[in-house]
Amino acid sequence: MIHPVQLIAIAAVVLVVAAGVEQRAATAQTPPTSGGPVDPALIEDLVAANRILSQQGVLDESGHVSIRHPARPNRYLMARSLSPALVTAEDILEFDLDSNPVDQRGRRLALERFIHGEIYKGRQDVNAVIHSHSPSVIPFSVTSVPLRPIILPAAFLWTGVPVFETRKAGVPAADMLIRNRDLGKALADSLGDKRVALLRGHGNVVVGPDVRTAVRYAIFTETNARLLITTIGLGGGPINYISPEEGAARDGDPGIPARAWELWKSKALGK
Repeated sequence: MIHPVQLIAIAAVVLVVAAGVEQRAATAQTPPTSGGPVDPALIEDLVAANRILSQQGVLDESGHVSIRHPARPNRYLMARSLSPALVTAEDILEFDLDSNPVDQRGRRLALERFIHGEIYKGRQDVNAVIHSHSPSVIPFSVTSVPLRPIILPAAFLWTGVPVFETRKAGVPAADMLIRNRDLGKALADSLGDKRVALLRGHGNVVVGPDVRTAVRYAIFTETNARLLITTIGLGGGPINYISPEEGAARDGDPGIPARAWELWKSKALGK
């Protein structure tokens, strides 16, 4: 015979379990609907972007590249959690702007995907987002020295490069990773209308009107940072930076970026 005290304890356990099941059911989200098929050529460019940035030393074993869905602006495409050098078309997943997957297929998701969704929400002009651990930008994220353009291909930096500080985001971020939408929103706010923002001690985020432009921005941000460190080390007096007028002029005539893309993609995909 079960003692009344035991019956009370059993009932309490049942209630706790039932409450947990009910809470999980209530919080379970229906996967968002797909924005529809995407041109395989665009997916190929997204795959190429991952591999190009890996070959160029911008992406390491981590980092990610996304593109906005061409038919549904409230969806974006990005690879599952995988080293960028290994990404194929089969690894590309679709997300809504809250960074929920349309069809996860049991695959692991990039932890910092919220960077992408929150930037797309606030920047209608952005159709590609890159988050990397670009090594040469790090010194500019932990000192008071600003990252400014000194080479022509990085003239796009003339508008300024803000630094995002997780300690001042008003959201718990002890490990400095962008783990949720609140941190993603804070980073997007810090980026503002700029093309590049640094993440203190972490890396950067680069945005562009298309994936080819964003890749170019990411590569030359790293190159410019590396050369600027060397220039500062020379100690030869004031640095002759690219002026706002020169930067604005370059925006109007960016040169021949298609040539660089064709070269980079050929090497990345072996075509």
